[in-house]
Amino acid sequence: MKTATAPIRLRDYRAPAFTIDTVLLDFKLDPVATHLTATLSIRPNSAEAVLGRLELVGDETVLKSVSLDGALLAPGRYHATPSLLVIEDVPDTVFTLTIETIIDPSANTKLMGLYRTSGNYCTQCEAEGFRRITYFLDRPDVLAVYTTRIEARKSEAPILLANGNPGESGDIPGTDRHFAVWHDPFPKPSYLFAMVAGDLGVITDSFTTMSGREVELRIYCEHGKEGRCTYAMDALKRSMRWDETAFGREYDLDIFIIVAVSDFNMGAMENKGLNVFNDKYVLADPDTATDADYANVEGVIAHEYFHNWTGNRITCRDWFQLCLKEGLTVFRDQEFSSDMRSRPVKRIADVRTLQARQFPEDGGPLAHPVRPEIYHEISNFYTPTVYEKGAEVVRMLKTILGPDGFRAGMDLYFDRHDGDAATIEDFLAAFADATGADLEQFALWYAQAGTPQIVAKGQYDANARVYKLTLAQSVPSTPGQLVKKPMHTPIRFGLIGPNGADIAFDEVSGARVEGDVLHLTEASQTVVFGGVGARPVPSLLRGFSAPVRLAIDISAEDLLFQARTDSDPFNRWQAVQTLAMRNLVTGSGDVAAGRSPTVEPALVAALEGILSDETLEPAFRAQTLQMPSEADVAREIGHDVDPDAIAAARKRLRLAVCEGLGNTLFVRYGLLSGGGQFTPDARSAGRRALRNTLLDLMVAGGSRAAITAALDHFETADNMTDRLGALSTLAHAALPERQRALDAFHDRYRDDPLVLDKWLTLEASVPADETLDRIKLLLHHPSFAIGNPNRVRALVGSFAGANQTQFNRPDGAGYDFLADFVLDLDRRNPQTAARLLVSFRSWRALEAGRRARAENALKRIAARDGLSPDTLDIVTRTLA
Repeated sequence: MKTATAPIRLRDYRAPAFTIDTVLLDFKLDPVATHLTATLSIRPNSAEAVLGRLELVGDETVLKSVSLDGALLAPGRYHATPSLLVIEDVPDTVFTLTIETIIDPSANTKLMGLYRTSGNYCTQCEAEGFRRITYFLDRPDVLAVYTTRIEARKSEAPILLANGNPGESGDIPGTDRHFAVWHDPFPKPSYLFAMVAGDLGVITDSFTTMSGREVELRIYCEHGKEGRCTYAMDALKRSMRWDETAFGREYDLDIFIIVAVSDFNMGAMENKGLNVFNDKYVLADPDTATDADYANVEGVIAHEYFHNWTGNRITCRDWFQLCLKEGLTVFRDQEFSSDMRSRPVKRIADVRTLQARQFPEDGGPLAHPVRPEIYHEISNFYTPTVYEKGAEVVRMLKTILGPDGFRAGMDLYFDRHDGDAATIEDFLAAFADATGADLEQFALWYAQAGTPQIVAKGQYDANARVYKLTLAQSVPSTPGQLVKKPMHTPIRFGLIGPNGADIAFDEVSGARVEGDVLHLTEASQTVVFGGVGARPVPSLLRGFSAPVRLAIDISAEDLLFQARTDSDPFNRWQAVQTLAMRNLVTGSGDVAAGRSPTVEPALVAALEGILSDETLEPAFRAQTLQMPSEADVAREIGHDVDPDAIAAARKRLRLAVCEGLGNTLFVRYGLLSGGGQFTPDARSAGRRALRNTLLDLMVAGGSRAAITAALDHFETADNMTDRLGALSTLAHAALPERQRALDAFHDRYRDDPLVLDKWLTLEASVPADETLDRIKLLLHHPSFAIGNPNRVRALVGSFAGANQTQFNRPDGAGYDFLADFVLDLDRRNPQTAARLLVSFRSWRALEAGRRARAENALKRIAARDGLSPDTLDIVTRTLA
C-alpha cells in the first residue's frame, strides 16, 4: 500500500513568516484563459520571518510573471512549480509583489478555485482553493483587506460579483467588455474570497439592522427559478433578526448576496458578504421541494449567515481549529431552527443525525477528536465529528454554564477576538473569564475521540427514602488514542414519581448537582438523593444533554411509564426507541433473526399512547412512530453485522407494529387528510409528516387497502412532500407498483435536475437484488452527470450510504462497484470521491465474509497508482 502525504500536526504550528495586509485582484475573465493580476502588500513577521526568502503555495498554478516593487523579476530571482513559488532576496520591510497567473476555468473539474458552472464563473476557496487561483500564503491566519476588479464580456457575464461592498463599475470603451470593483473593508483569510460572474436571475429585498442601517439583500439563481428563491430570502431576513436578538450580532456590510449554483462540492460557503450555495439549499416551492427541503434551506441559509461572526469576523487560527467556526455555527443554526419550528422535534432530528453519521465515525478507523491533532488532507476533516459533535460540545458548555453564563462568555469572545484568527483555547478562556468556571477538564471533549459510554444503575431504599444512582463513564480506544481520561459530562435528569411528575429531593451527595443538571466528572460516581418519597423512574440525559451512549437497566414497564409521562419530550421519544430496539436486538447483542412477527405489548401500548395524545405535536408523534433504522440496529450490535438479518428483523417488527396498532393507523391517517393549501410552516409540515409516517406503517402490513391508499396518496398529492412520501413507501416496500410510480415521477420532473436527484436517490435505495444493475444503467441516463456532485451523491452516495442490504451484498458486488466508481471519479473530483469512500467506515463491524470482501475492495483502491491525496488519505486510514 502506498504511503500518504506527510502529515501536518497541531504541535508544529508556527506563525506565518510574512503577513499580507492588502490584496488587489484584477480578473480578466475568459472561459479557457482567464488572466489574473494579484498585487500583494507584504511585510515580514518579525518573530518568524526567514529574511530574504518568501515561499507562496500554489496548486496546478500557471505562472505568467512576477514583479517586486514594480520591477519584473528575472527567472534567476525566483523558482516556480505548479505548487510552489519561491522568491529570493525580498526586502526586510513592506514590499509589493505582483503575480500574474493564467487560469482555465472550463477545465477545472475539481470545483476548487475558479471554475465554470452552467456557463457562469464561480470560486470555491475553502479550505485551500485560493492557491489554485494565484500563489499565496493560503492559510487562515493570514488576514488581508481585499479589493477585486472583475472584467468580462458583457454578453457572457452581465453580472460581476465579489466580496464586500460594490464600487466603481462600467463599460470599457471600444470593447464588448465591462468591469466592476468590489471592496471588502474587513480583513479576511484567502479561503473566504469569492467571485461570481455570469448571466443570472435575481430577487432583491432589504433589511434594517437593530442600529437602523439598511442592508441590500440579493439572491441570484438561474433564470426562470427566481420564484423558488422567496423562501430563502425570508429565511435570510429571519436569520439576521434572530442573530441580533439571540447573540447581539449585527450585519456589517451594505449588501449581502447569495448565489445559487448547480455544481458545488459542499452545501454552501460563507464567503464574506457573498455566500455561494449549492442550489439545492436555496430553491424551494411546493411542487419541487419537500418539507425537509424547506427546513434545510432555512437551516443552511442561517448557518452561512451566522458564519459572518463565527467564522468571518472571528476566523480560525489554523485548520485544526475548524470546529471553532463549524461546530459553533452548527449549534447556532440548530438553535435558530429550534426557535423557528419545534424545539423538541428539532432536537430529536439533530440527535438522529448525530447518531447516524457521527457515532459510526467515532467508532471506526476514521475516528478523530473534535479538534484533530494531525491531518494529511484538511478537506477530509469536514466531518460529522467537527460539525455535529462540535455543536454538541458547545451545547454542553451552555448546559454547564447556564444561559446567562453562556451569553456572557459569547459576548466576551466576540469583544475580545473580533478581527482575530482564534483557537479553542481562546474560545474556552472567554467563558472561563466571564463566569469564573474551571473548564480544564471540559476541554477534553475537544481532545479525545470516541463516543463515551455511560452505564447507570439505580437503587431505591424505601425505608431510608434514599435513591442511589451509580454512574460509570468510559471512553473507548480510538486510532492514536488508546487510553482516555474521564470527562466533565453534564447529565440533565429528573426522577419521575408514581403520578408522572418529577419527585423532589431534599439533599444530594456524591456529585455536584445544580438544578436539573448532574455534573459527572469521575470514572465512577454514586449520587445519593435524600428525601425521595417513592421509587422513582430515572429520566437521564434529558434533551440528550451529552453526546454519549447511555446504558441503563430499566424494565419495559418503566420504559412504558416514561413514554407516557416524562416531562422531557426527548426522553419520551427515547423510551419508545429503546423498547423498539429491544424487540430487534437480543440481550446477547445479536439481531433477533429467529423471532416470530410479534411485539412486546409495552411497545404497542407506548405507540398507541403517543399516537392518541392530541397534546403532542404531530411532528413529534411522527418521529416517535419511526422504528430504529437498519443502520441504527447495526450500530447497536456493533460486531459481526449481517445487514440481511437486520433488514428481515426490522421488516418483521414493522409488520408486528402495524398489526398491533390495527385499524388505529387507518383511522388516524384518514383524520389527517384534507390539510388545505400547502404552507411550509412547522405545524402544517408536522401534519404531513405524521400522515406519511402512518401510511408507511400501514403499507408495512401488506394489505391491499394500504397499498391502494399509497397509490392514491401518490397520484392525488398536490405537493412534493406527499408525492415523495408515498413514492418512497412504494419504492421500499418491494411492490409491483413500484416501478410504474417511479417512472411516472421521472416523466413528470424530467427537466428539473434537483427533483430528479430525489428520483435517483429512491432508485438507488430500493432494497432489491436488481438495484445494483439498475444503478449501473442509470450512470448512463441523461439525468445523471458524473461532473455534478449532487447527481453523484444522489445516485452513488445514496446506494453506498443508505442501501444497507445492497451495498453490503454478500457477494461483494456493491463494494466492487463503489471502488470502481471512486477510482474513476478520483481523477475528476477528488473531494467528492474521498467523501464517497467514507461509506466503508464501518467495514470492520461486518460479519467475516462481507468484511473480507470490503477489505479487498479497499486494498484494490489503495493499490492504484496516481490516487489523489484526498482519496489516498481516506483509504489509508480506513485500512489502518
